[in-house]
Amino acid sequence: MSREAYLALDAESEVRNEYLGGHVVAMAGASPRHNLVTANLTKLLGVALDDGPCRVLDAGQRVRIEASGAYVYPDVTVVCADPELTEERPRSLLNPQVVIEVLSESTRGRDETAKMAHYRRLPSIQEILLVESESRRVTLVRRAGDEWRLRDVIHGEVEVPSLGVRLALDDVYAKTDGLPSGG
Repeated sequence: MSREAYLALDAESEVRNEYLGGHVVAMAGASPRHNLVTANLTKLLGVALDDGPCRVLDAGQRVRIEASGAYVYPDVTVVCADPELTEERPRSLLNPQVVIEVLSESTRGRDETAKMAHYRRLPSIQEILLVESESRRVTLVRRAGDEWRLRDVIHGEVEVPSLGVRLALDDVYAKTDGLPSGG
């Protein structure tokens, strides 16, 4: 599908659609556990960054990756510089600093491979967090010059250096026990 056809589709669609490598991927509904982990992350970052210049955006914010032509909807996006936005509707953010993907069975493969490759081409991104929804594990992927470093956290807290924030896993996964996962 062409970029123009995608933009027309996404502008009129009631569901979010991502555009990766010329292909459109409709974003399916998520499990209650996935949704709560996403909400917890949005709330924790919002509170931690409230007094500074950073803005925490939810899953409704589309991100454009100009180097690859992709349009994606991260689960959580943080922008600390003045937001740069495209003109098309809905407007896409061009300069996120941190993106977070909450992984589920149905999105894991795409989030860990295709979307990760696109995110790494965006110069403004300093960290990418891959957050498991079905178990307690956060993978921090951090830019270090021309390299990317990966750190898995399964206990305690995960530090997001570019934001100066530490997220306790107990808070990330608060109230998720007993909620259905999968999807």
